[in-house]
Amino acid sequence: MTSPHESASLPTRPTRTQSPALPRGRISRNARAVVATLRDAGHHAYLVGGCVRDLLLGRAPKDFDVATDAHPEAICALFPRSRPIGRRFRIVHVRMRGEVIEVSTFRSAVDAAAPPAETTPGMSAHVAANGVILRDNAYGTLDEDAFRRDFTVNALYYDPEDDVLLDYCDGMADIANGTLRLIGDPPTRLREDPVRILRAMRFAAKLDLQLDAATEAAIAPAGALLADMPAARLADEFRKLFLTGHGAETFAVLERYGLDEVLFSLPQPVGEVFRKALANSDRRIHQGKPVTEAFLLAALLWPSYTEHLHRAASLPRAQRAEAMSVASSACFSALRQTIAPPRRHTYFVRDVWELQRLLERRTAKDVQAALAHRRFRAAYDFLLLRVQTGEVPPALADWWTEAQTWTPEQVREQLGAVATPEEEPSAPPTDEATHNDTAPKRRRRRRRRREGRSRGRQRTTNPPANSEERTEGRTSVSASQAAQANGGSAQPPL
Repeated sequence: MTSPHESASLPTRPTRTQSPALPRGRISRNARAVVATLRDAGHHAYLVGGCVRDLLLGRAPKDFDVATDAHPEAICALFPRSRPIGRRFRIVHVRMRGEVIEVSTFRSAVDAAAPPAETTPGMSAHVAANGVILRDNAYGTLDEDAFRRDFTVNALYYDPEDDVLLDYCDGMADIANGTLRLIGDPPTRLREDPVRILRAMRFAAKLDLQLDAATEAAIAPAGALLADMPAARLADEFRKLFLTGHGAETFAVLERYGLDEVLFSLPQPVGEVFRKALANSDRRIHQGKPVTEAFLLAALLWPSYTEHLHRAASLPRAQRAEAMSVASSACFSALRQTIAPPRRHTYFVRDVWELQRLLERRTAKDVQAALAHRRFRAAYDFLLLRVQTGEVPPALADWWTEAQTWTPEQVREQLGAVATPEEEPSAPPTDEATHNDTAPKRRRRRRRRREGRSRGRQRTTNPPANSEERTEGRTSVSASQAAQANGGSAQPPL
């Protein structure tokens, strides 16, 4: 039976290029060592995929992948500092001199009617009824592995020892022509793994490649399949899409194909703040500065959050604080329908949002609290993005820029010239300790310890002889302690 991966237009044997125009000086010595170790043990091994593609494009590879005929167990036996990961697609991470080299075993084309290559409980099928690959651990040969890969530009194998490049699917020609093309039948390949749609968007933006006609035509019909992908996989793709220095271009490509609404199932469309945040993050990455996924999430969810706040504005003042907390929870709940960001990011995002209100209000209490807050810098940067979109006046950002250099006395003097609105009830604190389930437990333990020490002092002062005296003694001592705590008043403290 002909594999759906194969196509009559693809060669069945690779093109061998001796001494290709590939900058060998950029190849990781650790990757070379992994290949050499596998070959010394009698296995075939090659550098493969994105690292070869990036080297041919004159880019510095982000990481290095190795493909081999050795199975994961054999790989782990050769490298003590290694561990297998993944269930759907088992690979081995080999750690060497602080670098992680990803080693995968040659795969064969998946046949829905064939039994799984490995017998594992709960893994009885390779392909689901809708064509999505559930398990991709059917091991094969190098020739089979080449046609199992997604894009032609990723099906390039380089032998660093013999300096030979193997090209099975005309990937070299597609690199020269600036074309991104799926291997085999595009609808079938996208149905097997819909996340390939996002990979196509990312490669098109990052590498400045144009989708070929057949691949482009298959994108829109397969886009709806992304909604059925595990949220954890989409969260990982979110980071690859927007935290590699080409986020703004990638989002523009997603919008062009209407995939932004599929990936972000939110009550409100993505706003201009998110686009500005992407451009800012790209600039920081290229400058070698750190970026955080949580900041992008705050910008992504901002329109939905503000829509909740507008509806809460009609509520009584006493209910607005609770409404703000409910609004932030609702925004994250909507996002988790498609991607599942780490829960720790919710605390960062809530702090940044809550500080926006303090930055706008500028009361004496708010200014001191905002400047002392550990998220102030992130909230200030977020305020600058809102200025760029015209959401707040530039004068507000200028004021806070200067406020960071003022003394407390100067802050009070400047506030005298600023008309501040009436204070609203503050939202519940959003620091990690507040959202940590163990914090209330610690408070209860401390309260029980204090009560235990108090009861011990009561028994020493007035040892009870029977149950009635025990009750009276406890009451009298408690009242005495309460009186001392309240300056002689018999009323117990509240």
